[in-house]
Amino acid sequence: MRLHHVRPAAACLALVLALAACGGKDEAAQKGQGKAGQPGQGTPQVGFVVVQPTSAALVTELAGRTTAFERSDVRPQVTGLIRRRFFTEGALVRRGQPLYEIDPRLYRAAANEAQANLASARANQEATRILADRYRPLAEIEAISKQDYTNAVAQARQATASVGQTRAALETARINLKFTTVPAPITGRIGRSLFTVGALVSATQADPLAQIQRLDPMFVDIQQSADALLSLRRSLQQQGVSATTAQVRLKLPDGSDYGQTGTLEFSEALVDPTTGTTTLRARFPNPQGLLLPGMFVRASFAQAINDNAFLVPQQGVSRDPQGNATVILVGPGNKAVQRKVTADRTQGQYWVVTQGLKKGDRVIVQGLSKLRPGQGIKPVPAGTPQRVQAPPEGQGGDAQSKQKGG
Repeated sequence: MRLHHVRPAAACLALVLALAACGGKDEAAQKGQGKAGQPGQGTPQVGFVVVQPTSAALVTELAGRTTAFERSDVRPQVTGLIRRRFFTEGALVRRGQPLYEIDPRLYRAAANEAQANLASARANQEATRILADRYRPLAEIEAISKQDYTNAVAQARQATASVGQTRAALETARINLKFTTVPAPITGRIGRSLFTVGALVSATQADPLAQIQRLDPMFVDIQQSADALLSLRRSLQQQGVSATTAQVRLKLPDGSDYGQTGTLEFSEALVDPTTGTTTLRARFPNPQGLLLPGMFVRASFAQAINDNAFLVPQQGVSRDPQGNATVILVGPGNKAVQRKVTADRTQGQYWVVTQGLKKGDRVIVQGLSKLRPGQGIKPVPAGTPQRVQAPPEGQGGDAQSKQKGG
């Protein structure tokens, strides 16, 4: 009876041990299959580029406002009524072209009067000169007193001075008469007339008669902050950074590019205390009159060239939580190494890296999605196709049959 009870218990124990052994083998087999068969669990293949120093322009984009190349107010220089207007509003006028006529009758009369006064002064000058010449020999022989001769000479000199005064008065009268025709001070496009025919104008009035603006070429005043200007000057003091003649490009208010390129003329040597900015002025050709005074535009230009910059594809540069730019390099022993760099701007499809890299560094630009610093990698040149191996025969079918069976 005891033997019958012991044999069933031993059989149950042997069955449990056999099942446990089978389960352990299956688990070990599954682990081994996961290491060998699942993609991405082995040494990852990454693509890299070898960076070399190159020349990169320090391109700046700033807001600007268009300003006429020349601008002049048309103002009267004499007082009177406007009799005629000779131009069409909005038309192109030439320098010296008559624009208005002010009633000239009073100024013509004043010129005629000055002309008559000059003739009278000249006659008096001639008479006093002849009298002085006659008194000279008489004074030498004491036929007349020396005082009479001195008085005659003084009168002759006064008459000569009077001729000069009346000649100047005649010149003034003629200038005033000429001012009754108001000419264009510059060549340009004239705006609307602020005074009509019959209006009384004067030389001391505040408002101009009209305004003329020269629109070809055109100025663009660009505002740059004092901080950016100081940063640029510090960059120019560094080795490898040099100034350049800036070619300026514009974006119009509608976002389109202005076809013509301009040149940077100068930078003001002062900072506006209210805005903290300094003004840079660029000159643009405007043959079609597309640019008008007062337009807000965006100007981009290169203020300097960095000869020690590195161009890194944008996909190879990332940002940490603090906003610092970082790259991952192929380090010694084919280990991934993370490094902080200075990349403040882009140039096309590249980041311009000015600090943090050296010649010959291998920057990883492919296979970065799950890459961690310090991880072992298999580096290949960027663009190399990655080979994906198919699972061995039998494993794929068994897995599929297991999935179907499960």
